[in-house]
Order: sequence, then C-alpha cells, then structure tokens
Amino acid sequence: MQATELSPGLVLQGFTPPLRLADFKLIAFDMDSTLINIECVDEIADAVGRKAEVAAITEATMRGEIADFKESLRQRVALLKGVSLASMEEVYAQRLQLNPGAAELVATCKKAGLKVLLVSGGFTFFADRVRDRLDIDYTRSNVLEVHGGELTGRMIDQPWGDICDGAEKRKMLLETCAQLGITPQQTIAMGDGANDLPMMKEAGLSVAYHAKPKVREQAMVAINSGGLDRLLEVLN
Repeated sequence: MQATELSPGLVLQGFTPPLRLADFKLIAFDMDSTLINIECVDEIADAVGRKAEVAAITEATMRGEIADFKESLRQRVALLKGVSLASMEEVYAQRLQLNPGAAELVATCKKAGLKVLLVSGGFTFFADRVRDRLDIDYTRSNVLEVHGGELTGRMIDQPWGDICDGAEKRKMLLETCAQLGITPQQTIAMGDGANDLPMMKEAGLSVAYHAKPKVREQAMVAINSGGLDRLLEVLN
C-alpha cells in the first residue's frame, strides 16, 4: 500500500480522506502510551527499583520482539510484588496524564454518537479511573491481586479469562460490536503496540498513535506527531 503524508506527522494508507465520523459507531482505545502518557507497569516497578528491568521487557513486547504477551506480563507483574497501594496511588496522581487531544477526541466521538471502548493489557486500578474521567462506555483490563495493602505479584482471573492480551482485545472489540448490533467495519481502533494489531486489523479504520514501527507500517492512519485529536483531520 502506498503511504502518503497528509500533513507533517500524519500518514495515511489504504483509503482516501475524509471519512465521516458519523459513519462509525464505536471507537476502541488501547490505554498505556495511547490514551495515557505512561506504561503503568513500568512506573509501578519504579516503586521497587525495578523500572529499567520491567521497561526493557515492556519495550520488547510492544515492538513485537516478545510474542507471548501473557507470559511477558506475568513476568513483569511478578517483579511488582510488595508494591503498596499507596505507591500505586502516587503513580496515578503524579505520573499518569491523558495524552494530548485524548479528552477532545473522546468528547467529539461521543457527540457524534459513537460508543467508546477501552481495552488494556494494563490494570483496572488505572483503567477504571481513566474510564470515569473520560466517561468511557466499556472497558476490559487486568486485575492485580492485592493482599494486606500490597501487590502479590499475581493477577486475578476474571469471568472472561485470565489476561487481556491482543487476542482478548480483538475478542472484546467483536463482542462489543455484536452487543451494539454493528459490524467491525463501523469501528475505529487506536493503539501503539504489537498487542493492538489483532483488534486494529478487525476495525474499519486502524490508527497508530506514536506507535512502534511494526504498528505504524500496518495502520491506515499513523499519528507520528501531535495529539490524538489529529485523527479528526481525516474524519469530518
């Protein structure tokens, strides 16, 4: 596919803009490094002096160099054992910020009648707060096990399965489509890492946000500079 730069830092392939936002019914976001500015697992690891170790695994996973996301996440979560809930609160309050344009894009989509889905390989501790902040309709993420106010280094299985990985993100996108009575073609999926590709491939419009090379190459829209709301330059 021939990629064209619509304007600096905004690359398109496989379609001709503009598309109508109103033709879409659902927008799905990854959370860490897409909707928010940090990789939560890396920042939590900082509390036990293991950020560099954990961040190296995260980076390799997002680049697609470690294929087994579940195993990679279990390894990283094991290194978080002993982190207090107070440290988690600190990460949320002091380090987590919405990425530029996140609130504007979500609000514009909601106004145009789209539902909003947040699917994250990260944790409910953060995802549920981001959901409430942005008035997001549906979420799926992982639950960290806590005992005596500290992380145990494990995650808790949920009714839908054990870990929200790329396959689970795709499944949640398709399940939400079924629930809304829409087709995947009527969805937009935004992400930055290799584990976002399965859902991005299902969507009618796939968007890479400041993404890893492998993800940028495959997305229909790549936002390489500026905020999330740059997506609105190709949707009217």
